[in-house]
Amino acid sequence: MGRVKLYFFHCIFLFSVWSLALDSLHVNFLDELKLGESYAGVLQVDGLNNGSKAFLFQDSWRNVRAQGGVAAQIVAKLRQRSEFSVLVTFKQDTLNSGVLLSIHNGVQKYLELEASGQRSEIRLHYLTHDQQARTETFPYALAAGRWHKLSLAVSATHLVLHVDCNRIYERTIEALSVDIPSGSSVWIGQRNKAHGYFKGIMQDVMLMVSPQGYLSQCPDLNSTCPTCNDFHGLVQRIMELQDVLAKTTSKLSHAEEKMRGLDGCYCEKSCTRSGVLYREDEGWTDGCTNCSCSNGTVQCEPISCPPPECPPDSAPSYVPGACCKECQPVCLFRGRVYVEGDRRSVRDSAGNCLLFECRARSMRRVEEAPCPELDCPESEQITLTDRCCKVCRGHDFCGEGRSSICVENSECVNLEAGACCSCNNGYRTLRDDSAYCHDIDECAEGKHYCRENTMCANTPGSFMCICLAGYIRIDDYSCTERDECEGGLHSCDENAICFNTVGGHSCTCKPGYHGNGTVCTALCEGLCQNGGSCVSLDSCSCQLGFTGRRCETDIDECVEGFVECDSRATCVNLPGWYHCECRDGYHDNGMFSTNGDSCEDIDECDTGRHNCANDTVCFNVEGGYDCHCPHGRNCSGDCHHDDKVKHNGQIWVLEEDRCSVCSCQAGHVLCRRMVCDCDSPSADLLCCPECDPRLSPHCVQQNGLLTYSNGDTWVDHCQQCQCMQGQVDCWSVPCEPVGGCDLVLEGECCPRCVSDPCQADALNDITTSCVDESGLARYSGAAWTKHGSECTLCQCKNGHVCCSVDPLCL
Repeated sequence: MGRVKLYFFHCIFLFSVWSLALDSLHVNFLDELKLGESYAGVLQVDGLNNGSKAFLFQDSWRNVRAQGGVAAQIVAKLRQRSEFSVLVTFKQDTLNSGVLLSIHNGVQKYLELEASGQRSEIRLHYLTHDQQARTETFPYALAAGRWHKLSLAVSATHLVLHVDCNRIYERTIEALSVDIPSGSSVWIGQRNKAHGYFKGIMQDVMLMVSPQGYLSQCPDLNSTCPTCNDFHGLVQRIMELQDVLAKTTSKLSHAEEKMRGLDGCYCEKSCTRSGVLYREDEGWTDGCTNCSCSNGTVQCEPISCPPPECPPDSAPSYVPGACCKECQPVCLFRGRVYVEGDRRSVRDSAGNCLLFECRARSMRRVEEAPCPELDCPESEQITLTDRCCKVCRGHDFCGEGRSSICVENSECVNLEAGACCSCNNGYRTLRDDSAYCHDIDECAEGKHYCRENTMCANTPGSFMCICLAGYIRIDDYSCTERDECEGGLHSCDENAICFNTVGGHSCTCKPGYHGNGTVCTALCEGLCQNGGSCVSLDSCSCQLGFTGRRCETDIDECVEGFVECDSRATCVNLPGWYHCECRDGYHDNGMFSTNGDSCEDIDECDTGRHNCANDTVCFNVEGGYDCHCPHGRNCSGDCHHDDKVKHNGQIWVLEEDRCSVCSCQAGHVLCRRMVCDCDSPSADLLCCPECDPRLSPHCVQQNGLLTYSNGDTWVDHCQQCQCMQGQVDCWSVPCEPVGGCDLVLEGECCPRCVSDPCQADALNDITTSCVDESGLARYSGAAWTKHGSECTLCQCKNGHVCCSVDPLCL
């Protein structure tokens, strides 16, 4: 039980926080403007609910505009907000077209909500981030003399429209610009002093900086907010996240401690050679090369050997383990010079072989082991000068240990009568016996075979050819352009054509689609209506509630039998939707259920919403009321008004308002605005200024320069306008589709097809090119100054050269 109380407390706490946040971020325009005080043309009347306050916007001159300080506060709350809701509770006169709320600066409408009774639609006028004027139109009849709750919610590019707690429309629009400048005007019930007059009653006009503002009108729609049961799961998840955060913080603290220890370290680049680490600028000898570590790279060059200066009884010669020649003792034997260790075989007078070796500057005789028996014929046997024993042709001298003298990047090679060292392929000798060799940089010396589209990279003893970016290998030495289109390595949309280019590719949407090639959207002839989306060529996907090839047909859920409303409600079809509306004599209890079971009987007798005469008694019945004359009385139907008796059927003009006419009908006083009959010579020009012959025509355009008569139509700033009984109603000009056009001219009210390629706005075919006046090829989209005429600018468009002269340059 304690846990339940805790959860309940948490739920109340969350709701309180949410309510406080909404209170600080919402604007009640009627309260801010203090309409109940002194605004001509606005009267306080009863609202939708019992005892609620509302305001009647009369058919007369008025100026309901927020003053400077109030307007600045309202604009400040909306400025830079990407999420907000506009809520209006109102009852609009039949066929009236008027503005509910307008926030604008000059002719720039940043946020304007309009309800047109002439065309049965709701309009949202706004500016995009690039200061382009846009109008969203929602077909819906509001001007019918009935109460409605309207909610328009915007979240970035997402828009949702609720009417009477029913989601009527949901669209994706261009992002609104809410960078509203200082000094902007805020109007209620009109666009300005002369246009967009709303006629009817407004109870609430609010702005909430939240996309769920409609929940304040319809709390039962709050199905996405967490319940108290959901709260326990949320708390558990938060505790898990807190645990993860604590562990991550601990790891981060440990890592920071290590980083602080590294702050005192001196870091430098180093090199690695044969598993040995060398510091920056450190030098060492590797074989017969001097190496150094420079900028993290090992650089080596051959050791420079100066010529040795040897005494007369010695000569320069290589010794094991030394790169340069050193002075060695020599021996003179039979007219030739031998260095220490050299051997020479000679024959004595008897023909016997004697072997001598140079030791300590004299040739000393060496006893040689008995000669092995050869397994080759006499003709294949070879006599050598450094031994007495013969060997067979092809003898392996390297196998006798001669290969040990081939030290670095060289190998022992058998010759006819001995062995020598030879550098490996890709290496160059460092000394004349080829015992030490170093790598040849074929790339630097131009000794490689890399062909076009490759880059040479040196390797130990060789090189390799690396393909440039965008190319693929043919063989070891050449690369060809990679065809991303053929290999499926492109980024084109499935409805685009891929064109292979040098080092890359380009994408162009297929006919019937438009976009940048990476994203292509289908084009549907005639466009998809009522929020439908074009999913493939000439195929629309309709939103719920619409059908047809172009989503042009509204599904009448009431007629089709999809809906079963409560007996106290009747089904009303809406564009793309429906709702169950309470029948006459019933009103909603505030729950706004979808099937109408929230409709309950109106007690007309208790609320005073009956027409029973003063001398009759009202009796409430289900869905209505009855008037009964008390027993024994003769009910006359007379009325009492301003302490005077008015007879049944009597008509009179109010003393305090000569433009209002009242009548007594069955004991009930009914008052209304005077009906203006301009054909009658007795028309009151004060109450009916439109009947004044001196004021003709009856409508003034917003710029104040043109006037129009009743019924006149005209186009202004790409909007179709009409003068209707002294009011101007405007809507977006309908545009015919331009599908199937090769060349389209934009920038006017409606795009249209053109035959001149130079008039087209878009570059239709990027694969085409042009030839300029000098014979040079120009790619599509290229621009240049015409040769010999500095004031003429040319451009390649759709395969044609289009030139124009700058008059300011002349």
